[in-house]
Amino acid sequence: MKKVTFFLAIALVGLTGCSEIGDDMSTNTLIPVSTNAGAEPTIGEIPSGPAPTELVAQDVIVGTGATVAATSMLTVHYTLLQWSDGSLIESSWSSGNPATFGLMDVIPGWQQGLVGAKAGSRRLLVIPPALGYGPMAGHPLETQTLIFAVDIISIS
Repeated sequence: MKKVTFFLAIALVGLTGCSEIGDDMSTNTLIPVSTNAGAEPTIGEIPSGPAPTELVAQDVIVGTGATVAATSMLTVHYTLLQWSDGSLIESSWSSGNPATFGLMDVIPGWQQGLVGAKAGSRRLLVIPPALGYGPMAGHPLETQTLIFAVDIISIS
């Protein structure tokens, strides 16, 4: 009996590692995103059904540094997927070089979705076309809802 109990306990421990959302994934966001600070984020399964029509901005990791203002200069790492098929469009992590820009110089979804975040945060942004590249006629992503995982490295 002791052997059976031991093997069942081992099997249960092994199966707990097979869950779709692990301990290192956010569970309080629209889309699960890994919570390993300083590491390239993993973005979980996109919900089935239509994409949100409004901006979604949710903290995955809450930083403790300076706060993003509308006029801030940011250095970030980001991963971009498209909602329609979950395909990876772009990632600053691939090159190893974070992006630096003025918040006023990026798409409206970033301008609205990052204000109030703190340095050290990882924020999930789900951006409808009107706040993404929709206003840029002819842009390949103009009709796409965009999913960003943004790690805010520094703010000035």
